[in-house]
Amino acid sequence: MLKFRTSIFALAAISAASIGAAVPAAATEGYSAIGFGAREKALAGAGVADSRDATAASLNPAGLVHVGDEITMSVSAFSPRRSFSTDGPGLLIDQVNIDSDKNWFFIPNLAWSTRKLANPLFDVMAFTMVGNGGMNTSYPTFTNNNLGFCPPGSQGVFCSGKAGINLLQMVMSVAFAKQIAPGISVGVAPMMALQSFDAHGTDLFAGASITGNVSGNRNDWSVGGGVRAGVEIEPMKGFRIGVAGTSPIWMQDFEKYDGFFAERGGFDIPASLHAGVAVDINPALTLMFDWRYIWYSSVDSVGNPMANLGGCTFGAPTEPGCLGGSRGAGFGWDDINILKFGVEYRANDKLTLRAGYAWNEQPINKADVSFNILAPAVTQHHITGGLEYNLGNGYHLELAGMYAPTGKVTGPEFFNAGAQAQGAPLPDQNVTLEMYQYEFTVGIKYKFDEVAAPLK
Repeated sequence: MLKFRTSIFALAAISAASIGAAVPAAATEGYSAIGFGAREKALAGAGVADSRDATAASLNPAGLVHVGDEITMSVSAFSPRRSFSTDGPGLLIDQVNIDSDKNWFFIPNLAWSTRKLANPLFDVMAFTMVGNGGMNTSYPTFTNNNLGFCPPGSQGVFCSGKAGINLLQMVMSVAFAKQIAPGISVGVAPMMALQSFDAHGTDLFAGASITGNVSGNRNDWSVGGGVRAGVEIEPMKGFRIGVAGTSPIWMQDFEKYDGFFAERGGFDIPASLHAGVAVDINPALTLMFDWRYIWYSSVDSVGNPMANLGGCTFGAPTEPGCLGGSRGAGFGWDDINILKFGVEYRANDKLTLRAGYAWNEQPINKADVSFNILAPAVTQHHITGGLEYNLGNGYHLELAGMYAPTGKVTGPEFFNAGAQAQGAPLPDQNVTLEMYQYEFTVGIKYKFDEVAAPLK
């Protein structure tokens, strides 16, 4: 039993650190935001084939050819309500039902577009700055009367007191769009990203880290870059097709947490592909249907399976699966498909109404619930709505709201199940991850000359 405990201790260390590495930045579609800006959020992120404002640069830069000189700013109040529970005592965690603290976060968005710099290479240029996330996980202290993993009277989820992480992401881009033929436009947007990360309450796991850098409230930053590109085609009047792809955003390693993440601190932002159609039912009503795919498994700190933990021995963390190793365990997240539907009704010259719905596959496998206690990004359904009102003199007010009903994933607690497989006389223990979400967005758009975007 002692040998098993030593090995499982190391596994726990790797799990907690990997969890921290992949905390959802804006936990909607995994840790990818559902959309940027008030219009996209009201449409559940649909509209890759229907661009009508400067935020197009963050979705499909080709759509900027329909946008004039304007600036749009918004802020979202995002509230992810996340928790975990267990159905009985186990080796690592007592029977508990724990909610995370810190339930409100504010996410900014800025987009500016202009035609004043048009030249033979591009018709429109835009600058965007989006908060790609702001989710924080903070579990309070409690007496963890587990069945032997931690000393008696230990406090907190991982026996090191109050446990939590914080991951923030900001993405900036400069986009260029050009109509290359009637009904055909292309666009490209080089991007720069900034990430911030810190963790606390995971000090217990330093013994399974190649470098020992796993916790301590030490804020770390990384920067990186990538590119987004897209095309929009209108094969017939009132029907448009849009396709946009985002490369991986290659980030610097988190040096202060090089014992947390696979490959000595590696944590890139995964690539994605977005395609869709837009149909103008009449001049006032447009329907949108989109599909998106995110390659979460391509990022080792996110996609590496829990099975990579095997063999890491506490006190001698040299194996590739140990914290910071070349195959350091991650969430075991799968790539996901996402379906989006949006509708926009331009009721009159003053008022536009919007609504949307998005569904995504579950990235978290039941076998990996222990990894995801600090990142229970299990929501799958997102219901949205909003409006735009023309205030006059170039100013437009935009509002959006989102509700994601409770998502759940239940599976066996990994360390408890491992001990049972070794013959330990332990009861079964399952972990249930839960999350539901609210988001409210307020935005102001200013059109410098109040000239509407060209009709499609």
